[in-house]
Amino acid sequence: MPELIVGLGANLGDARAALRGAVAALHALPGVQPRACSALWRSAPVDAPGEDYLNAVVSVSYPFSAQQALQQLQDIEQQAGRQRPYRHAPRTLDLDLLFWGDETIDTPTLTVPHPRWRERAFVLHPLAEVAPRRVTPAMLAAVSAQRIQRLTEPFP
Repeated sequence: MPELIVGLGANLGDARAALRGAVAALHALPGVQPRACSALWRSAPVDAPGEDYLNAVVSVSYPFSAQQALQQLQDIEQQAGRQRPYRHAPRTLDLDLLFWGDETIDTPTLTVPHPRWRERAFVLHPLAEVAPRRVTPAMLAAVSAQRIQRLTEPFP
């Protein structure tokens, strides 16, 4: 089964509960097998105003297609009250399909790997915990100016 790696973020409402609920919903999908989950991270918004985000990265074995994964992730976002009033708007839950195994996908609705994954400390730091082979010290150095903090509380 392919490895699905998902970036999670939230900065509206009870962000911790939203992220925990998203991990539980993802793990509850038929045929999904949990692999790894990062710690919880607090990060400053990138290219947007607003409150700090809580972020994490989760990895699962996923038995369906990448397009099905995208639809299921969007369904989980909708169930959490996700709205898209404008680009980079604050959100109750954001789930990004970061990787689909080692596949490259470029369609009008889905680009994998995620096009900006290397530019975001809130992706790279938790990703390094879940899939360390994907993150190099040079990548982390390139985002070192972005404010991010690893939280010590248990997650999920």
